[in-house]
Amino acid sequence: MALPVLRGCYRFPSSFSFTRLFFKEHIILRRHDKTRLPPPPVCGAAATVRSYSSDRDGNKQNQKVMVVGIPNPFIWFRTRIYYFLIRAYFDKEFSIEEFTEGAKQAFSHVSRILSRCQFEALEGLVAKDLIGKLEEKCHLLPLSYKKALSADHDDIMYTTPGDVGIYYDDNGRKFVSILMRFWYLTSANLPDETIEGARIFKVAIGGEGETEKKRLLTANYEFQREFTKGVLPDWTITRIEHSKLLD
Repeated sequence: MALPVLRGCYRFPSSFSFTRLFFKEHIILRRHDKTRLPPPPVCGAAATVRSYSSDRDGNKQNQKVMVVGIPNPFIWFRTRIYYFLIRAYFDKEFSIEEFTEGAKQAFSHVSRILSRCQFEALEGLVAKDLIGKLEEKCHLLPLSYKKALSADHDDIMYTTPGDVGIYYDDNGRKFVSILMRFWYLTSANLPDETIEGARIFKVAIGGEGETEKKRLLTANYEFQREFTKGVLPDWTITRIEHSKLLD
């Protein structure tokens, strides 16, 4: 069930006045024992080590890339308050860890559908008004850009919640939205000057001197669910952004 994008909302009373939360991260890529260091951290870092595979001449090569996120400690604390509010007032079994894993699966599935321009397959997963906009934009993209939209699950290097919101509309309907940020690898052939902020690096894939160019791209997917009594408990994607590919 696709949910409408809310144009207005009511905030909680004073004790529940947090409405928008944002994460700020520094990203580190570690490869071939060389590390790019961020500015001095203000809190403990959360590291993610992901393995991905390259299939060249029938030989599967496993590579590792480390991505480290350093969140703002104050915003990290406020986000935990939001998770507490969701569990206390909407879903007692809510777990951000389980939600994040489900969001990664949804991101991988939807991004591959977008890459193939199979927009009818997005019904029930993406808000109806957003599907039309995505169709218009995707038809204008060159093939290399469409390929760059696709993110296999193993190519997702890092995932973090970006923005959490709790809303009421004029009819008393209750909504929760969670914006997820993804960093993923792609081997799509993109112009170097086109994708602002994209990190380019080479990975050894076979014998000596053999390398494959990979890019680390970002994407934002917003998931929204209506918590009004009697409504199906479905999360719907209401916002999709892929770096400079789909804005």
